[in-house]
Amino acid sequence: MTNRLPLLLATAALALTAVAAGPARSATVTVAPGELDAALASAAAGDTLLLAPGMHPGPLTVKTPVTLLGQPGAVIDGWGERSALTILAPDVTVRNLEIRNSGLSLAEQHAGIFLGKEAHRGVIEDNRLRDNLIGVYVWGANDVMVRRNDVTGRTDLRVAERGNGIQLWNAPGTQVLENTVRDGRDGIFTTTSKKNVFARNRFERVRFAVHYMYTNDSEVSDNLSVGNHVGYAIMYSNNLVIRNNRSLGAREHGLLLNYANSAIIEGNHIDGRFAAEQDGPVETVADKDMPVASDGPTEGKRFGTWKCVFIYNANKNRFVNNRFENCEIGVHFTAGSERNALTGNAFVANRTQVKYVGTRALDWSDKGRGNYWSDNAAFDLNGDGIADEAYRPNDVIDRVMWAYPSAKLLMNSPGVQVIRWAQKQFPALHPGGVIDSAPLMNPPTITARPQSAERTTP
Repeated sequence: MTNRLPLLLATAALALTAVAAGPARSATVTVAPGELDAALASAAAGDTLLLAPGMHPGPLTVKTPVTLLGQPGAVIDGWGERSALTILAPDVTVRNLEIRNSGLSLAEQHAGIFLGKEAHRGVIEDNRLRDNLIGVYVWGANDVMVRRNDVTGRTDLRVAERGNGIQLWNAPGTQVLENTVRDGRDGIFTTTSKKNVFARNRFERVRFAVHYMYTNDSEVSDNLSVGNHVGYAIMYSNNLVIRNNRSLGAREHGLLLNYANSAIIEGNHIDGRFAAEQDGPVETVADKDMPVASDGPTEGKRFGTWKCVFIYNANKNRFVNNRFENCEIGVHFTAGSERNALTGNAFVANRTQVKYVGTRALDWSDKGRGNYWSDNAAFDLNGDGIADEAYRPNDVIDRVMWAYPSAKLLMNSPGVQVIRWAQKQFPALHPGGVIDSAPLMNPPTITARPQSAERTTP
């Protein structure tokens, strides 16, 4: 025991010294242009690397949990090789930087910022991403925050050759908030993921503003799509909340559901009119001032959007308090979609309110409350807000016109008018189709425009 006493005393002294010293403090290191690679190699976990103004050459890889904080004018340039910044460590923050010039290989997933499978809980915020193939790619990392970034893609590439503004693959818990995305393929593209939130983002000059594939139990809310091919394309995804989004002047569809099931679709506003180019809050131009489409299905029409909503093989979804207006077709409902509920929505000034070709009878009302139809010349004698007669958006003549477009030459003929009169007098002559048994006399009020409607500076 006597021989062991000095050793025990020495061990206790070392332990007391370690307790007194406490954990190592994180350092803040100012990094001059050209020194970032060396600074990353020597950084300790928790350090902040303060990037001085100027160009910091890439490509660069982060393998330690650090914060990269840019002073005004700090730029990471990938020089067209691989990803400009690759993150392969958890708890990394990238803030206030301009990141540009990634490589151009879609097969190798070149991005401005690439977060690999190790990059859990990363924070990518307040950055400016320019001339990258993919802006930010979250590839297999959990609980990442992508917030308040300004992303502009490559305009020198064809759309099929471009990358997406923000892309997710297998990134559970990741949130994409308050970003502005322009000139990519899709604004946000997600596949094989879950429990994501995309909120208060703005999208311009892209193919699909938000593109969902195989992503479940997630939320898309308060986003704004202006003048894109499709506003919100939801495919092969279940249990989503799609709430308070806006789509202005989409070329094809404001909202597209393809094998999307069990979603709550509430408070969205799809307006087929083109958005006026102006400063301040986004407004839409009057009908007489609308650009005339020069190609595609709406050639020669003063409508920006072909279909406000396209529902294709989508089941058990609930549409509540949405507004669909100024489209060539308000809602196109097809391909065996079943058990969808539509109540409290407003269909306003669409050239064709509903396109449904099928024999099944569908009642678009729920618990005695249907939808508002701007072309429904109805009466409400008891003043309860519900029209006294059911509304049928389509009849047998509509079906003939869809099947044989050349028959439109007969639209105003006496024979067609007699058939339509007979159907109104004898409802048994109607084919199966959509009926609203409790149409509303007034359009419901939807949620006010999202914050992202404020125009940002390119």
